[in-house]
Amino acid sequence: MEKIIKGLQKSFDHRIRLGIMSVLMVNDRVDFNSLKEVLEVTDGNLASHLKALEKESYIEVRKQFIGRKPNTSYAATEIGKKAFNEHLNALEQILNLRK
Repeated sequence: MEKIIKGLQKSFDHRIRLGIMSVLMVNDRVDFNSLKEVLEVTDGNLASHLKALEKESYIEVRKQFIGRKPNTSYAATEIGKKAFNEHLNALEQILNLRK
């Protein structure tokens, strides 16, 4: 059991971070406003969780202008994808202990 628990990533303990990574795992790149709408969170709340994931190198940030409007988009890094998959595998193993 201890080995399984070690597979859980502290960075994904919060539901918003779990949601961010879930969205980024199935999309190549997602902009800030789309993430905010899907997760139904405030700008500040989303920004703080994105910074935490960026600090861990789990996501990459791209800032650009589309026309005259700034656009910030996010993508899961290879490190982030690996960590998230390990987290999901550990959760699945825990759930399967009862079967």
